Amino acid sequence: MLVTGGSSGIGYELAKRFARDGHRLILVARDEERLARAATALEAFGERPSCIAGDLARPSAPFEIARGIEESGRTVDVLVNNAGFGLHGAFVESDLEASLDEIRVNVLALTALTRLLLPGMVERGHGHVLNVASTAAYFPGPFMDVYYASKAYVLSFSEGLANELEGTGVKVTVLCPPATQTGFASRAGAASSRLFRIGVMDARTVADAGYNAVLRGRTVVVPGLFGRLSTFSARFAPRGLLANVVRGLHAEA
Repeated sequence: MLVTGGSSGIGYELAKRFARDGHRLILVARDEERLARAATALEAFGERPSCIAGDLARPSAPFEIARGIEESGRTVDVLVNNAGFGLHGAFVESDLEASLDEIRVNVLALTALTRLLLPGMVERGHGHVLNVASTAAYFPGPFMDVYYASKAYVLSFSEGLANELEGTGVKVTVLCPPATQTGFASRAGAASSRLFRIGVMDARTVADAGYNAVLRGRTVVVPGLFGRLSTFSARFAPRGLLANVVRGLHAEA
């Protein structure tokens, strides 16, 4: 199985659960040293994972990863598209290249890896794709516009693909956690916002929810009471009101 962003946070916790279940892991992450530390720690649960250090913001990265797997003779029956990041701040003042990197990692790399690895799963008649989205997928996201929009794509793409693959033996699950205690907030520049000071979940609990959803073949899973209540309310509240609520959550606490 392949886990992107598997060296820390939710990706690492998911890797632990699958390793305990006997899966042979391939971890992908940008930081080579952190990747090596994660592989060493995961070795305690079974075979040492293979590691691929690469930046998924590079358009060629998904193709290089898929080609390397094919050349090694390995197959991927579980794909965990976990890698992703967000940036906090007014879009008009944002670094354009950084915003485009968000889309490349959160949307393009996820789509490319799924397309490249999915045919083998369908041909073999079994497999699972686990995409990590966010409760952000249900909301407009002032001051994190690109991130929220990218996660809306992941949710919609996953739900559509799950329906399309019915009867093939391949399942798709999309995990939509609320704010979670990982390195995400620091990288995004949002660690001091209200959003990351209320109702923050821990990565282990989120990973448990995602792993259990895969075992049960569920399509959409929103972990935590706060997450479920917020996404339920998003179905009925006016979009303008939701945008104002999210804007307030992104203010400094």
